[in-house]
Amino acid sequence: MRSIYSYSLEELTSKMISMNQSSYRAKQIFSWLYKKRVSSFDEMSDISKAFCAVLKQEFDFSLPTPTVVQESADGTIKCLFKLEDGEEVESVLMHYVYGYSVCVSSQVGCNMGCAFCASGLLKKKRNLLPHEMLGQVLAFDKLLKDKNPELRVTHVVIMGTGEPFDNYDNVLSFIRNINSPFGIDIGARHITVSTCGVVPGILKFGKEGLQVNLAISLHAPNDELRNKLMPINHAYPLSELIPAIIQYGKDSHDRRVTYEYIMIKDLNDSLACAKELYDLIKPTFGYVNLIPYNPVIENGYERSPNTRVKAFHNYLLKKGIKSTIRKEFGSDIDAACGQLRAKHKGE
Repeated sequence: MRSIYSYSLEELTSKMISMNQSSYRAKQIFSWLYKKRVSSFDEMSDISKAFCAVLKQEFDFSLPTPTVVQESADGTIKCLFKLEDGEEVESVLMHYVYGYSVCVSSQVGCNMGCAFCASGLLKKKRNLLPHEMLGQVLAFDKLLKDKNPELRVTHVVIMGTGEPFDNYDNVLSFIRNINSPFGIDIGARHITVSTCGVVPGILKFGKEGLQVNLAISLHAPNDELRNKLMPINHAYPLSELIPAIIQYGKDSHDRRVTYEYIMIKDLNDSLACAKELYDLIKPTFGYVNLIPYNPVIENGYERSPNTRVKAFHNYLLKKGIKSTIRKEFGSDIDAACGQLRAKHKGE
């Protein structure tokens, strides 16, 4: 039996037609799920009892369950979710001036093995299904509405544990679901997918015709350093990654990518690295998001001093590269990606 939340509107429409129902039935069900937030078919008062009985044989309402909730002094909330098979994933809610953003995990564990990241401390067990990603968003949306009925999740970033393009079809189905005006109705430009640099996924994504944002976890301006930090670079070196990003821009009608760049002390934070980064990304017209590092005890890396981060930032700005320093969230809880799950598994 498949969760009703795993279906996009298009998929559910096809399913309803195959069940000898009108296409409108899918929109009707979506309205109950996402606008009225019911938790059973029996609550869908405009659907006959006979057809409700049929629906119960085909679908269930399974969603991941929050088991650990950490709330920071700055309002950041991090949750550990238990899945139907007993596996766990984590997700975080952050409050910006422009709204509430949920950082969603796309896999149980991660095989990318980035040296600076806590997500790779526990290797990939499996991909998440669409409803398991959706459940992370719905849970935070409920937490917000319990505090204030006027609040809602406004942005989603698929930047948590896992490589989204290693789970391409399920991630795309999830995106179409949260973007649908009959679903959660989050605007495409308020949704961001972050990849470590899986070139085939980048090229495929550019042809989807979506207005969704793309972020590249770059973190190094040359192959030597990126090989050290990110094993994916051995498979897709910068000589392949940058042309793929340029092609993505052409296919997506000049959608600008964001480069995620974690600032690590004495490793990638020098002005020489800033110059290399500028030379590397200049042809792509990319935007750079400099990220203060959340240290992970297991790898020994340290965060760059604020003076170096600012100097790096100022260099990029002077060279005409749009750049920001990411606001820090949840410094008093398990803030780094994968840290809460790894800690919980070790208890």
